[in-house]
Amino acid sequence: SLFDSPAEWYLKARRSVQRFTVSQFGKCYFSFHCRYVVHSYNFFLFPSTFGVTDAEFTLSASSIQFLSHYGFDYNKFLKDGIPYMNELQEKSLSQHLLAGSWKVCSVLDRDRMKKAIDEVTCWIAAAEEEETMILQDLSGIQMFEVQLVLRRALQNVWTQPFGDSEVMVKKVSPQHRQLLENSSRDSCQKELILMSARGFTNLFQALVKAKKPLVGHNMLMDLLHLHDKFYKPLPESYEEFKRNIHSLFPVLIDTKTVTKSVWKKYPFPRVSNLLEVYEVLCSSDLNPTDPTCPVIVLASDCSRYAEKKTPHEAGYDAFLCGSGKMLLNASQKFVLELNHSFPAFVTAEADPSFSEYLSALVKYLNKVHVIRGGVSNINFSGVDAPCRRPPLLVVHVRGWRGLDERHIYQELKGLCQFDVKRLSENQFILLSSKFKHARLALQDYKDHPNLQISLYRHWRHSPHVNCLLQ
Repeated sequence: SLFDSPAEWYLKARRSVQRFTVSQFGKCYFSFHCRYVVHSYNFFLFPSTFGVTDAEFTLSASSIQFLSHYGFDYNKFLKDGIPYMNELQEKSLSQHLLAGSWKVCSVLDRDRMKKAIDEVTCWIAAAEEEETMILQDLSGIQMFEVQLVLRRALQNVWTQPFGDSEVMVKKVSPQHRQLLENSSRDSCQKELILMSARGFTNLFQALVKAKKPLVGHNMLMDLLHLHDKFYKPLPESYEEFKRNIHSLFPVLIDTKTVTKSVWKKYPFPRVSNLLEVYEVLCSSDLNPTDPTCPVIVLASDCSRYAEKKTPHEAGYDAFLCGSGKMLLNASQKFVLELNHSFPAFVTAEADPSFSEYLSALVKYLNKVHVIRGGVSNINFSGVDAPCRRPPLLVVHVRGWRGLDERHIYQELKGLCQFDVKRLSENQFILLSSKFKHARLALQDYKDHPNLQISLYRHWRHSPHVNCLLQ
């Protein structure tokens, strides 16, 4: 709601994020060697089912329909998704591993465990010491689960990986088993298990450690998911959330914030869809022969996105966000503007470097767009700026009984868009994101017999002030 303060917005979004999972993660990085070379990757993710964690999450029917329309592969998500966990889940798993009290959550994995134990139990009765057998068709974390279960169940066996999807089981004496357990080359050491269970979180931690600028489009919900799924459960405190994100990613660039500013300065078409914004910035009408336009090419092993548009695939959207036609072209406008004002900033002969592009964007750094809220963006490196919204309006209802917020919204939506909040039994507050909507409402309802719309005056309309005066 436009009435929400940043803290109120955060608490609502936090509740939503806690109910959903991350199904896909797109990462695109740029390296510069005379031109920008793009490496774009798309990862399917699925919550870790190893140890004591068994995530429950919500599915939105409209979202499933939307993703299906754009070719989302649900088999890859469900069958091949890379596991992940946050620090709290990892700490819990670590404690259970030390205590030997971990358990297999997945019914599928439990069935696989039972089959493995049955196979080994039948084999070991007639096997000689040092004799071996191979368990096949294991995947991912099952490689560890099978070994841990067998070692705990049978004291005269030892296990180790054999290839990518097989485990070798060897019959050993108790003395030999003890020596192997204390070996530094044991494949089931706690750190190796945790690394495998962390899965994609290992890459997230590498991104945090790199401290590179993080670019996204309308990225606020993405940041909440990054914090909740890969770092720590979202805190209740809005300010703590801001501090945590700034510590993880000191430089944030939201291309939504940048392009909204570009719209105000240049005659660009007012589009908001990421692909549409990218195509507008690529348009030859805007940059027909610009010699300083950065050269960007996809790496040879990441060329699929050069051949086919795949909107709403995470890796492709990451490519759109970070591509020069998106970020660098937009910031180039500011560089050229600075160059016009300060000729020493860049020279006409030299292409602007990325640091110069970044300097031109300095007032937009760490300002992340808010989709609907009491502020237009959240400042992750300082105090949120007050929002420049149209003035509040108040609706006084006469002669219509039983009206609620929905009725007021339905009455006005044909003319203009407002968020509506009840003020008293027969009064409602209106708030719009557009000044022209406020003007239209004041003008068109000036002589309405049932709805009187006027500017909200705190001293006149606030119930608290009225109560105090009474």
